Amino acid sequence: MAFDQLISEITMLLTEMENRPRDQWELHETILEKLNELRALGLPVPQDLVELEEKLSRELEAAGKGKAG
Repeated sequence: MAFDQLISEITMLLTEMENRPRDQWELHETILEKLNELRALGLPVPQDLVELEEKLSRELEAAGKGKAG
């Protein structure tokens, strides 16, 4: 899959997160998968998406701890 296509898919997922907040955790995971696809293909991950990934990972981790406790 081409770099531009993956970036476009990530952008669409971000828009979905805004429009469907109740599905945000599933969308977070999908965005993380797309970022991992970029890496697997040896493509560069833009810094803003690296920062987004870190934020999403922290949020998912915090949500997981909240459910476990």
